[in-house]
Amino acid sequence: MKGKQPAAERTRNAARLSGFARVFSAQPALPHARIISVECDIAKGLHSFSIVGLPDKAVEEAKDRVASAIKNAGSRFDSPKKSNKKIVISLAPAELKKEGAAFDLGVALAYLRASEQLDFEPAGRIFAGELALDGSLRPVRGALSIAVAARDAGFAELFVPAENAAEAALVSGITIFPARTLSEVIGHIDETGDFSLAAHRAAPAAFGVREPDTPTLDDIRGQESAKRGLIIAAAGAHNIALYGPPGTGKTMLARAAAALLPPLTEEEVIEVTCIHSLAGALAGSAVLRPPFRAPHHTSSYASLIGGGTTPRPGEVTLAHRGVLFVDEFPEFHRDVVNALREPLEDRVVSVSRAKGSAVFPASFMLVAALNPCPCGYWGSPRCECMPNVVEKYRRKISGPVADRIDMWVHVGDMPLESLSQKKKGGGGETERAREAIARARSAQAKRFAGIRNVSNNADMKPKHIEEFAKLTERAEAALLESAARLRLSARGFHRTIKLARTVADLAGADAIDVSHMLEALQYRQRDL
Repeated sequence: MKGKQPAAERTRNAARLSGFARVFSAQPALPHARIISVECDIAKGLHSFSIVGLPDKAVEEAKDRVASAIKNAGSRFDSPKKSNKKIVISLAPAELKKEGAAFDLGVALAYLRASEQLDFEPAGRIFAGELALDGSLRPVRGALSIAVAARDAGFAELFVPAENAAEAALVSGITIFPARTLSEVIGHIDETGDFSLAAHRAAPAAFGVREPDTPTLDDIRGQESAKRGLIIAAAGAHNIALYGPPGTGKTMLARAAAALLPPLTEEEVIEVTCIHSLAGALAGSAVLRPPFRAPHHTSSYASLIGGGTTPRPGEVTLAHRGVLFVDEFPEFHRDVVNALREPLEDRVVSVSRAKGSAVFPASFMLVAALNPCPCGYWGSPRCECMPNVVEKYRRKISGPVADRIDMWVHVGDMPLESLSQKKKGGGGETERAREAIARARSAQAKRFAGIRNVSNNADMKPKHIEEFAKLTERAEAALLESAARLRLSARGFHRTIKLARTVADLAGADAIDVSHMLEALQYRQRDL
C-alpha cells in the first residue's frame, strides 16, 4: 500500500488538476512598492486570454508580449494563443490600479505553471521584468523599491532583468538573480532543469564619492559673507536666498552648496535611489551624493511639484535629501512659486488626481537666486526700472513663501582687482567647510536620534525647539527685542531660533548665546 502524499505535493497536484497557478510580482510606487499576486486560471471553453485587476494599457498589451515570448522561449512550450481554453490572469489586489510592464515575467510563469508546461515552486520568489517578443528581458523602473518591498514581505529571492540587478542588489536580506531572457529564468526555477543563474553580488558602494565637476568654495573669489551663509545653511539644511546684481556669483555659490552637503547614509541612498528609479531619472546603479536639481524658470506646476493624470513625482521630490536650486526665482510663474509653501513647511507633497492620490517625500534644502529688479541693478545709477515694475517683480514672491526662507544673503559686486589676484592660503576652504558641516550634522544626528522625521535643525517642530534649542538670557532678550523691531511672524520667530541653533552647532556650543542669535537675526533682514 502506498504511503500518503506530503501536504505540499497534494497542494501542488491539486493546483495542476484545477489549471490554477499563483506567482508573485510587484507594482513600483512611492513611497513603497506593492506586492502583486499574479494568478492564472485555465478552464475549458472557447479560446480567450484576458487580464483582470484594473490593468492599464501597458498591462493589457502583456497578452501579446507574453504569447510571443513563450513561443520563442523554446520548442517545448505552447503559446497561449495556441490554446483552445479560456485563460484568465488576475492581478490582485483588484482595487489597485496596475501600471507598467513589470508584470510580464510573472504572467508568463503563471501561465506556464497553470498549463502544466513548467514545474517549479513559487513560494518565497518574486518576479519582475518586461518581456520582449523574442523572450529577452528588458529593464523596468523602480527595481529598488520592488526589492525593498519584497524583502519586507519576507521573500527570499527576486528575479529581475540583468540591467536592474546592480540597483536591486543595494538591498540586503534578499537574493537577487539577474536574467537576460525568459529561458534563463525557466532553466533556473525548473525542478527538472540543469541551468542555474548566478546571484548578483553588490559591489561595495562608494559612499561619499563627489561629482568631479561640481564648483566648490575654492573656485569662488571673495564673497566671504555669502560663503558663511552657505555653510550655515548646509549645516542645518536651511532654506537660503541669494540676491544681488547679475554676474556676482549667485549661481556659482548655489552650485557649490551641493558639494558642501555630507554624503548620503546607506539608508538615504536607498531612499533617494528609489525615487529616481521610479521617476526614470536614475543615471547609474545608485544615487550616492545628495541630489542637485535645477529646474528652469519656465517649468510648470506639475513638473515642479508633481502631478499628471496619474500622480508622478516632481522636482521637489527628486531633490529629496539634497538641493533644489531655483535660479531667477521671481521669473517662475506665481502659482508655481506659491506651490512651494507646503513642501517647504511639511517636507512632503500631497498630490490628488482623478485617477488616484499620492504623498511624495520632499525634504530638500531650497537655494534661490534672484536679482533685486528686472534689470538687476536696482539702487544704482544703471537701473532704469520704473517703481511699479520693480514692485510687480518683487510681488512674484509672496509673503508666505518669503517667510519660509530662513536666510536672505546679499551677494554684491566684487572689485575687479580681486578677481585677478591669486587666492591666498593655498586653498582647502571647501574641505574645512565640509569638516565643520560634518561635525554640526553629527551633533544634530545625536540630538534627534530616535525622533521620527527629524534629522536636522531645519526639521524641528515647536515642541522640539523648547527641548533642544535652549537660549541664554542674553540671547532670549536679543531675540525678543529684534523680533518686535523686525516684525517677525511666529514662523519667523521659530525659524530664527532653529538657525541660531545651527550657528551654535558650528561653534560647538551646547546653548544658544547672544552672538549666535545676532548672527542668525541678520539673515532674517532683507533690503528688497
